[in-house]
Amino acid sequence: MTIYFFAVFISTLILSVLITFVIKQIAAKLRIVDQPDKSRKIHKVAVPLLGGVAVFFSYFIALYFTSDEVMARGLIWPQIIGFTGGGLLLIIGGFLDDKFNLKPQWQVIFPLLAGVTIVLSGIVIEKITNPFGSLLFFGATASTLLTLFWILGMMYTTKLLDGIDGLVAGLGVISGFIIFLFTITTKYYQPDVGLMALIFSAACLGFLFFNFYPAKIFLGESGSLLIGYIIGVLAIISGGKIAIALLIMGIPMMDVIFTIVRRLYAGKNPFQYSDRKHLHHRFLDMGLSQRQTVLIYYLLAIIFGATALFLQSQGKVVALGILVIVMVVLVYLSILIPKKYNI
Repeated sequence: MTIYFFAVFISTLILSVLITFVIKQIAAKLRIVDQPDKSRKIHKVAVPLLGGVAVFFSYFIALYFTSDEVMARGLIWPQIIGFTGGGLLLIIGGFLDDKFNLKPQWQVIFPLLAGVTIVLSGIVIEKITNPFGSLLFFGATASTLLTLFWILGMMYTTKLLDGIDGLVAGLGVISGFIIFLFTITTKYYQPDVGLMALIFSAACLGFLFFNFYPAKIFLGESGSLLIGYIIGVLAIISGGKIAIALLIMGIPMMDVIFTIVRRLYAGKNPFQYSDRKHLHHRFLDMGLSQRQTVLIYYLLAIIFGATALFLQSQGKVVALGILVIVMVVLVYLSILIPKKYNI
């Protein structure tokens, strides 16, 4: 099985590199590019978008080629088709936004439709483990609402996080690999979900070769949503392992919550208004380079994500508490330390 996992990973990685290269050329020819504005968009030249299209095709092509193994332990075709359909809706919406710069009220339609598609396919949060080890079960209405909230929360976390080169794609690599490790352990043995997560990690890594600083292609609207969407779905189908995703994506999620609260307090619509006050922007203002900032996020995701492999439910709650403290300290330091120089 180890050889099979390795072969699938390498094959998906190569596929992702090839597709990303092709999509990059297409986006440039269609002039679907992100122009710098010297404020929020800190890149120096126009960069092709549509990177999400490359991740989508790399991931779902590999997924369908391994469908026999993916569906060997419980997943069914309606769920796989719904999963794919939700991702396709994000790609269509993202393409339209990247091409025509849709208004915010139109942008939200596609993530909502993707979330509804997931629920209709039968992928829902039916239960979670509470800190004392017992299971909490949800009725149909509660499951539907909780699933929609979770998927939308993950999508908008990665959407709002996508501000510097390689950040979201790298977190996708880390998330996929940690979920893979978690689901192939003896206690939580789910090789089907593990395979899906490994394919996701490889698809993101192939794209990251082009997206790490200095980026040659950006995720675009579709990709920034798609990464969070897939992470959210993988957390659900792995048996409601929400705590794992929270530990991996904890800092970005708290940054998003802080951003929403801050913008509401300022009387701004948090989803229509944009600024340069995200934590990663604050790191840059402290004098850190884009690579240093991204590596800090990677390190925190690896450290806290790895704890999920060894901790029980109560331990994960403690780890989440520590994560909150780390976030508070980082925000405090980013405000306290003035901008000195750019590395």
